[in-house]
Amino acid sequence: MTSRFASSASAWAVAALLLAGITTAHAELAVSANDGKQVRDKDVVAGPQPDSISVLDITPQGVKKVGQLAAPACMIGSPTAVAVAKDSSFALVTACEKMNGKDLVANDTGSVVDLSDPAHPRVIQTFHTGERPGGVSISPDGSMALVASADSDSISVFTITGKTMHPAGRVHLPLGSGPCDVVFTPDGKTAIAVGRYNSRLMILTVNGRIVKYTGRMIATGINPYGAVVTHDGKYVINTNLGGVLPPPGEKPKPHAHSVVTISDIATGKVAQTVDVGPTSEHIFMSADGSRIGVVVANGAASVRSDPSWDKVTGILEIYRVGDGTLTPAGRTSIGHWCQGGTFSRDGKTVLVQCAAEREIEVFHYDGTSLTQDKAATLAMPARPGSIATAYSR
Repeated sequence: MTSRFASSASAWAVAALLLAGITTAHAELAVSANDGKQVRDKDVVAGPQPDSISVLDITPQGVKKVGQLAAPACMIGSPTAVAVAKDSSFALVTACEKMNGKDLVANDTGSVVDLSDPAHPRVIQTFHTGERPGGVSISPDGSMALVASADSDSISVFTITGKTMHPAGRVHLPLGSGPCDVVFTPDGKTAIAVGRYNSRLMILTVNGRIVKYTGRMIATGINPYGAVVTHDGKYVINTNLGGVLPPPGEKPKPHAHSVVTISDIATGKVAQTVDVGPTSEHIFMSADGSRIGVVVANGAASVRSDPSWDKVTGILEIYRVGDGTLTPAGRTSIGHWCQGGTFSRDGKTVLVQCAAEREIEVFHYDGTSLTQDKAATLAMPARPGSIATAYSR
């Protein structure tokens, strides 16, 4: 005979398994911010569409869209306008522009999106930043968030309690610096602001809730756009839309290609520069820190009616990260006007947002080559512009 206590234990065991099934049903979440305001002449969409935020589930069996909500989003600027908490319980999404009648104007808001039920995401808070917020990062310990605001030349500082953002001041950067992204180092004691217009990376110190600009800058290239930090905290890797910096005393020369640089944070010295092609939209890192991906627009058309549509496409490039080195580790063609990208946690899947097609393309990656899974392509309700998982930084 089975005792009452044994029966209870069995019941608890079954309940625990059921709960485990619930919590692991979603293997890994990615959040895509989709901009419906970007309209182009001769496009298939005649006018603005609603902005939206989509929740994707990445599993060994494939990628699927599990949830969606109407909420402000923006694809103008570095595709780093989404940050996902380490436990994937919430996401932060900034929106640099909004509609004012028929005109696009600068915005100053972001949203906290609750992901506790991925099939039914919801905005639980709207927070305010400087003008034209772009890149957003959550500190390694989850206690703080920083938002770069290009038009205000500032970094907005927030503390985080649970899923609530609390304003904690602003860090004012040099006038005209136009910060478009900001990223923490792994120890959380330093942050790096990406100044697009002054072509400098600006070093910040983080001490508790106090964030200060040190005055120290790193010159990597012209118009830096987005950044990641190596897992050892030694190097910052960033895109530079305008290419290499000219020698001291010389004026910048037109440069057809973007470059990616890897620089020593302590010394400010550039360790290596890699030519990646025209307009490097996004740089993102694998969960283990061994690879970076670079989404390159490559001059591809933004509408199907463009004569170059079938001739020019975007490019996805993968690089192996070494001690101050970047080594090519995969390259493939992608769609048109492509924006953000992210690895899956195991590094075997790469997602790329293609704004012209309004799709997210899915690639399988074996460490050296990329293979598109065309059957897995995800149709999006508007132009996808920024994407992140909990491991994208």
